[in-house]
Amino acid sequence: MAYSDCVHCGLCLNACPTYLELGTETDSPRGRIYLMERTAAGEMELDGDVVRHLDLCLGCRACESACPSGVRYGELIEAARVQIAREHPRSWRERWLRRAIAAVFPYPARLRLLLAPARLLDRFGLLDPLRRASATIAMLPSPLLSKEGARGRSRTPAPLPSRGQVSLFAGCISRVLFAETNAATRRVMNRNGFAVEEPQAQGCCGALHLHAGDIDAAREIARHNIAAFAGDAPIVVNAAGCGAMLKEYGHLLRDDPFWAEPAAAMSRRVRDASELLVEQGWQQPQSGTTVRVTYHDACHLAHAQGIRAQPRALLRSIPGVELAELAEADVCCGSAGSYNLTEPEMAQRLGARKAANIAATGAACVAVGNPGCALQIAAALRRAGSKVEVVHPIELLDRAYRSEP
Repeated sequence: MAYSDCVHCGLCLNACPTYLELGTETDSPRGRIYLMERTAAGEMELDGDVVRHLDLCLGCRACESACPSGVRYGELIEAARVQIAREHPRSWRERWLRRAIAAVFPYPARLRLLLAPARLLDRFGLLDPLRRASATIAMLPSPLLSKEGARGRSRTPAPLPSRGQVSLFAGCISRVLFAETNAATRRVMNRNGFAVEEPQAQGCCGALHLHAGDIDAAREIARHNIAAFAGDAPIVVNAAGCGAMLKEYGHLLRDDPFWAEPAAAMSRRVRDASELLVEQGWQQPQSGTTVRVTYHDACHLAHAQGIRAQPRALLRSIPGVELAELAEADVCCGSAGSYNLTEPEMAQRLGARKAANIAATGAACVAVGNPGCALQIAAALRRAGSKVEVVHPIELLDRAYRSEP
């Protein structure tokens, strides 16, 4: 591990969400690198205090964007989490929560079953009181999506002349709670001349497993998806966390003699939806709705994939949209995969910070390129009493297309 690449200059400090909130060195990137290096070398015990500081890391990788030395912090913290999973005994509550997350969220059918009671309560208007009482329930969108467009279609043809085919990575939570985002992505790709295939054998991207330190499960999931997405068509993703994970399959399986090259080849095909449209050129809509919009940079889009300008370009192309830049746009909202479930206190602090910055823009709508961020920000806005709509940039583009004569 390249711990020595960190020269402890401190330029990462003000990019780190937990350091911004707590101001403690051990909750900064360079402080955590020191802890990881000492424990990996056996010079420091991997005790509860050390694990606590590492657990509080969101894995947002904002420090990578700020680092002049090119430290690959994401790889360091993932390795530390593998070490924690193997060597550190957690409390029964922590074990239960982490196992429950890994057993439910990556599986759409299980997640639908878990949410069935909430969907029933929502139908009769009884979920809002629970949203006010529980931070976890507050993250559920309103209304709960029940359209079974969540399952998607195996293939949607493009109008002629066609520009080729893309494969859609549908995601886990997206298929259950953000079916309309997937449907909008298919329509936008079709409108821009691409046929859309949605491999039915695809599964979870594996990010939740890797972030929890279960690297073996993450590798097995990666192998499954590589087989499911056979071929050479670009793979379109509308979830920042999934896209970042898929782009790292080559690194994840780099030592596997059979899967290393297929994994690297698949990673090279992955494109965020906004990235592909800007790369290939998109049809600018001819009509839209006058609205002030602000944009939140999802961490795994901005920091892990370096995608910042593309979503903004799509938004600015919509007639009537006034794009208001957001203060601390690329500071984590507190979602970070399952972080808002395992670390709810810090997640709520960061969510409140994000909601306050959104309110300061005066925007009626905040565009977000990741489902986890959408849930977290919507909950933070709801707690703040805000009516600001949370929507994916692709959905706004789709609305503009569909408003045309």
